[in-house]
Amino acid sequence: MKLEDKVALVTGAASGIGRAIALRYAAAGARVAVADLQRDPAQAVVEEVRAAGSNGMAVAMDVTDEAGVNEGVEATVRAYGRIDVLVSNAGIQIVHPLEDFSYAEWKRMMAIHVDGAFLTTRACLPHMYAQGSGSLIYMGSVHSKEASVLKAPYVAAKHALIGLARTIAKEGGKRGIRANVICPGFVRTPLVEKQIPEQARTLGISEAEVIRNVMLKETVDGEFTTLDDVAEIALVFAAFPTNALTGQSLIVSHGWHME
Repeated sequence: MKLEDKVALVTGAASGIGRAIALRYAAAGARVAVADLQRDPAQAVVEEVRAAGSNGMAVAMDVTDEAGVNEGVEATVRAYGRIDVLVSNAGIQIVHPLEDFSYAEWKRMMAIHVDGAFLTTRACLPHMYAQGSGSLIYMGSVHSKEASVLKAPYVAAKHALIGLARTIAKEGGKRGIRANVICPGFVRTPLVEKQIPEQARTLGISEAEVIRNVMLKETVDGEFTTLDDVAEIALVFAAFPTNALTGQSLIVSHGWHME
């Protein structure tokens, strides 16, 4: 599948899943706006995008800041004239039992995952409506489908993205807009690496046991989902030529969760 002449904005794209998607899109011919909190790490990924033979730009963006999101989207449109794909990927993880979460932690999780998806979507939609096409892709999780202990706000936020995508699919379908959610299992990103010792301490088990008996226990092969696994699905959703898949979520988890 190709994205030639398309423009993609990927949030949280300086590392991990976002970086992998940005590079996969570049390889498929897209011009990529690499958005992250800090411009310098985003610019490093832009250099990789250019090395792949495509065009890219760095966008400093805090997805919880309304004015900053609007300016980042406008900067992308000024540079490239359009926006075809949004990947709302920025996210964090905090691991506690529910009673140990502060309200500030809860609000921060919701702001980055849910408010960020809303703000970036709202900023992109007028441009997509004007051109009569667009693909909105939200980075969910297996936790969009089921729960795990110690992750109440994360699970709640990832479930919310399913509802957001389905609503946008209904509202935008007749105007050429598609919306989808990618639901990965555990991917060895910095976010997941941070969780391993945290869960080991909280659960009173070794880090190896966290990997084997918590993270990968329900997979069919004891394997982590890879960055490439997720990036390929992001390409499918971005490049799919019709509305046939709109509103759908796809689980990428080596069999951890099936439906």
